[in-house]
Amino acid sequence: MSSKVNKVVLAYSGGLDTSIIIPWLKDNYGCEVIAFAADLGQQEELEGLEEKAIATGAIKCYIEDLRKPFIEEYIWPTLKAGAVYEGRYLLGTSFARPLIAKRQVEIAAAEGADAVAHGCTGKGNDQVRFELTFKAFNPKLKVIAPWREWDIRSREDAIRYAKEKNIPISATKEKIYSNDRNIWHISHEGGDLEDPCNPPKEEMFVLTNSPENAPDKPAFVEIEFDKGVPVGLDGQRMDSVTLVQQLNKIGGEHAIGRVDIVENRLVGMKSRGVYETPAGTILYAAHNELEELVMDKETLHFKEMLAPKYAELVYNGAWFTPLREALDAFVNKTQEHITGTVRFKLYKGNIVTAGRKSPYSLYREELATFGAEDVYNQQDAEGFINLFGLPLKVRSLVELDWGKKPDYSEPDYSKFKRD
Repeated sequence: MSSKVNKVVLAYSGGLDTSIIIPWLKDNYGCEVIAFAADLGQQEELEGLEEKAIATGAIKCYIEDLRKPFIEEYIWPTLKAGAVYEGRYLLGTSFARPLIAKRQVEIAAAEGADAVAHGCTGKGNDQVRFELTFKAFNPKLKVIAPWREWDIRSREDAIRYAKEKNIPISATKEKIYSNDRNIWHISHEGGDLEDPCNPPKEEMFVLTNSPENAPDKPAFVEIEFDKGVPVGLDGQRMDSVTLVQQLNKIGGEHAIGRVDIVENRLVGMKSRGVYETPAGTILYAAHNELEELVMDKETLHFKEMLAPKYAELVYNGAWFTPLREALDAFVNKTQEHITGTVRFKLYKGNIVTAGRKSPYSLYREELATFGAEDVYNQQDAEGFINLFGLPLKVRSLVELDWGKKPDYSEPDYSKFKRD
């Protein structure tokens, strides 16, 4: 290899890719390997992880519960921004990577490591998300990306390598999906999903029922927000981890949160992914309902313009950037009055609004009603319409009075008598 490495911190999941990376690093770099696994809500995927890492050659394995900072420092800001990539993807993998990479750099400093490594392929977005974070916090660390170096070119090759090294893995040639799971979502890629004509197989789904298998009786949920942040469920205040877990369970049972997307990757290709995000889908819908109730028109519309840019930054791994921080400052200002509750009916994949309220609501019945006019005088509308429609009136008069035809089609006025 081009440079000497003494000790490397590997972002470790225990999945196929990172399982074979530990022996590969030792064989090809002759270095010590420290594995780091962030507990972001993978549940059973973390079982036996430390033993597996040590058994395959790591000198140490960190496993840290980062679910709370993941939700409160990454998910909630993105939710408040209303950021959704290409209108559908709730960014479940995207904002997990900067958190993991930042902690990797911190562990590298504590352990005296001179390198960091990840198991991302050279075709995907995750390599960018990890490495932009490495650069943001310690650009002097050497970055090792085995998928850009080794001669393994497919998951079949990786499975074969794992068998040669006697590494236990769950992936097989029959079960070939690539999954990423955390407390916010689970993604499914690869295998027969690589053909966008193939529908997802029902047995693939983990968090959600199909609409056909969802209960025939709907569920009602009420979500409470404080300054744009979810803080309670069904009248009970609770911590962020518990709230997301409970909403995942309720939403998944009622078939909420499945999306099948052909998305545009940062590296230039399209990819097909199937995502399950039950809690996130409900929370985004509830947050939108509350903003519509509370936020003034101009601020709401301007925020909606910025949301795709925020989503693009998160998707591209540009979390630790001045622009994302500046957008957060704007978003946090808009959220000062996004406090209240939203009630939904969940039924066979549908989220139906069943009520919303806020002490800062800008909806006032006395303004919207067709009754008393002591607040809103309907006669005032005539002057408003005259001024608002003045440009249209002038364009029309150009032809009627001066015979000059505007650059858009007009009715035939020759049939009408002029005074």
